[in-house]
Amino acid sequence: MQILAAAGRAEILRLELRAEAARTAARRAAEHVAQDVLEAAKGTKTRVHLPTGKDVEVKIPAGLTTGQSIRLKGQGWPSANGEAGDALITVHVAPHPLFTPDGADLRLDLPITLYEAALGGKVRVPTLDGAVELAIPPGTNSGRTFRLKGKGLKSKSGAGDLLATVRIMLPEGSDDEFEALMRKWREGKPYDPRKDLE
Repeated sequence: MQILAAAGRAEILRLELRAEAARTAARRAAEHVAQDVLEAAKGTKTRVHLPTGKDVEVKIPAGLTTGQSIRLKGQGWPSANGEAGDALITVHVAPHPLFTPDGADLRLDLPITLYEAALGGKVRVPTLDGAVELAIPPGTNSGRTFRLKGKGLKSKSGAGDLLATVRIMLPEGSDDEFEALMRKWREGKPYDPRKDLE
């Protein structure tokens, strides 16, 4: 009797394991969707071919970032009791030539000239909604980051920001006058930007 009872419990356990495996398979009917930064910012609709063989139109809400998922009720594999599970659509935001997502924020390398860094000035900064003007204060160093509020991706807590990091760019090609000016500056007003590293 004990052997029969143990065998019965083992069979029930196997059934439960098979049922759990079926439920897991249903939950894992998944697909990956790639979108660019502009689509991530504004939201979009796309047609997706699921592993179950179905083609469905999926609404991608604004503000989703790489790794986030959308659950499609009843579009997954059938479970042990015959009910369809859910399909999970995982979003991947493709690289953009200018903007790098950082959560709801966007990061941007902003090239400026040497004289804009030294003297200050207004520069045009690209955003998802079009270019805006940014005031660069005199004496701006390369690596300084300016925050443009609300110019990032949308999220549940509101829009993120655009973080523009300044990169000082020297003129292309050699210029005798520029090199002579730099030599004069080096000889007359030397300074050490790496003094804190020693």
